[in-house]
Amino acid sequence: AAMLPGVGVFGTGSTARALVPLLKAEGFEVRALWGQSDEEARCLAEELGIPFHTSRSDDVLLHQDVDLVCIYIPPSMTRQIAVKALGIGKNVVCEKAATAVDSFKMVTAARYYPQLLSVMGNTLRFLPAFVAMHRLLAEGYVGEVQVCDVRVYGPSLLDRCYGWTCEELMGGGGLHTVGSAIIDLLSFLTGARASRVHGLLRTFVQQNGSIRGIRRITSDDFCFFQMLMGGASPPSSGVCCTVMLNFNMPGSFVHEVMVVGSFGRLVVKGTELYGQRHGSKREELLLGQGEWAGPESTDTPLPHLQGLSSMVKALRQAFQAHEERRWARGPVAAAPTFEDGLYVQTVVEAVKRSSCSGEWECVEVMSQEPDPNHNLCEALQRNRN
Repeated sequence: AAMLPGVGVFGTGSTARALVPLLKAEGFEVRALWGQSDEEARCLAEELGIPFHTSRSDDVLLHQDVDLVCIYIPPSMTRQIAVKALGIGKNVVCEKAATAVDSFKMVTAARYYPQLLSVMGNTLRFLPAFVAMHRLLAEGYVGEVQVCDVRVYGPSLLDRCYGWTCEELMGGGGLHTVGSAIIDLLSFLTGARASRVHGLLRTFVQQNGSIRGIRRITSDDFCFFQMLMGGASPPSSGVCCTVMLNFNMPGSFVHEVMVVGSFGRLVVKGTELYGQRHGSKREELLLGQGEWAGPESTDTPLPHLQGLSSMVKALRQAFQAHEERRWARGPVAAAPTFEDGLYVQTVVEAVKRSSCSGEWECVEVMSQEPDPNHNLCEALQRNRN
């Protein structure tokens, strides 16, 4: 454990609550916890046995025993803390930012400090079923990949009281919260990126028992989108993906990812991997559920929870692998980079544009930060003409 960095955790939500015991189980020392209020931070720190808690972000970032920062907070705050952490020499694992511009600023910081670990916390890439699926796809189990089909159904993603989860602009909603993990996963599995997308978002529940009066929910609870991955021209080439997300399903949780190719198909249902080749009578179980000895969580679905556990194991191996250097890329090679985070955020914003326009939208990842006065400049140009 002497080789492992001390950890500072940002967030008091269900992921942070599950993460701390997993870190401790792998020998990491969780030195500090940040919450949005002192009260929130104090309660969770006492519950999980964390020696230091605060509601001031700098107190965690500047903590002398913290070398690895895990950021699981509202998306609108992620960029500021991730960029600052890298700037003062801390390794970073973090959730998605709220916008592509925020994501781009995180990419810039990560490029500036390449010796520091900077990965996005999409844990699905580490779920053993998807690791096995990735390997089998590379080995040609399904032949040439043609279609990906994803269904995620579950209960509402809204917090019990009004907050960022209710606001589309603050990064709330099924597309941003769950869809982004799926977009990243499909890119990981196929080795391709979306060139064009088409989508539809809906907010079926605009008010509920605790969110009513003048307040309305703007984040989506239903989302359907299609992605054409890889070949943009001719339109007939490339992998076709369909993704259906529905968070109006109380009491049930469905998480299915299917990849169909020229020789057969692979499908992950929950945490189990099944496969079927052309000519065989029935699908076979390729990887079972396995025993789950980690913490129980009612709020975090099992695929994400098991993926989180596998990611923490990979982090331990990365930091243990090198004595003279701080971490080794090998064990976390599968982790999404901040560049992957920017791509995912770009796809999310293209799907939102498509939902408004009703048209297919192109996915173009920004290569330089847009001018903050861009709209003003355009208006001046128009007036001149």
